[in-house]
Amino acid sequence: MDIIFLGGLEIETLIGIYDWERQKKQTILLDIEMAFDIKKAAQTDDIAYALDYKTVTERIVAFVEQSEFFLVEKLIEEIATLLRTEFAISWVKIILNKRGAIPQARAVGIMIERGTK
Repeated sequence: MDIIFLGGLEIETLIGIYDWERQKKQTILLDIEMAFDIKKAAQTDDIAYALDYKTVTERIVAFVEQSEFFLVEKLIEEIATLLRTEFAISWVKIILNKRGAIPQARAVGIMIERGTK
């Protein structure tokens, strides 16, 4: 199986349940792995057969920047659904880090996998 990944994608969004979190955007950090068969792209050297990670990134950033979810659980699930439906990705693993959620922790967040490898 082939995996395409995006690491350390930082996006500003409204996220959280507390009043102060609804007033100011926070930075979330995403690490994403996506299963995608690259054989035909490798054989033809043609972007038409590849997963265009620039387009994927632009779509994720636009979606997250416009979202106003209360829970990171909802946000990460919606990102996974978006990737699997809009880009025909059979499997995705996402780690969402909501930096600053717990002052004593360097990282706090959720990791999910959706689909089949």
